[in-house]
Amino acid sequence: MRYKPGQKEETRQRMLEAASRGFRSQGYAGIGVDGLAKAAGVTSGAFYAHFGSKDAAFEAALVLGLDEVIEGIPAFQREHGAGWIEAFADYYLGKAHRDDHACGCAMTALTPEVVRGSREMQTLYEEKMIKIAKLMARGLRGGSEQDRLARAWSTLSVLIGGLTVSRAMPGTNTSERIAEAIKAAAIQAAGRTQES
Repeated sequence: MRYKPGQKEETRQRMLEAASRGFRSQGYAGIGVDGLAKAAGVTSGAFYAHFGSKDAAFEAALVLGLDEVIEGIPAFQREHGAGWIEAFADYYLGKAHRDDHACGCAMTALTPEVVRGSREMQTLYEEKMIKIAKLMARGLRGGSEQDRLARAWSTLSVLIGGLTVSRAMPGTNTSERIAEAIKAAAIQAAGRTQES
């Protein structure tokens, strides 16, 4: 079969986005290749031809999701100056983000899957998360570089864990109260910020 120029890459991108949404909303065990392929509008054979395996598709979805954060943090720092951490926490724990599992943050949705994943996947995750923490630390001020990095890790962990807990609550009021408490804790963990 002959592809039009760019068609193969467009198909791969569509499959990658479907895999990202599927894994974020249903987890690795919750969706199979057939479901991912159907969501992308392709056959399972086409899915395997592009990714080779479900594991490879998950890894590609993980990279896509973490790269979104890597692009997003500097954007928040540029757009919000010294108030970037408050804006980021508002977005991260806001109702729209809490409710959007399929397009929500990969750090929250995919981290539990990485825990059960291969050593190679964990190494890839570690590299991306270190980059995220360093980007966050650049937007903080006061203390040493190591202190700012420690505050960045604390802030990330509070946000990721807080989003997970608030998403697990069936009651909107409880979820909202948790989100508000976690926002305050994340801002406190970050400490002073600096304008980009």
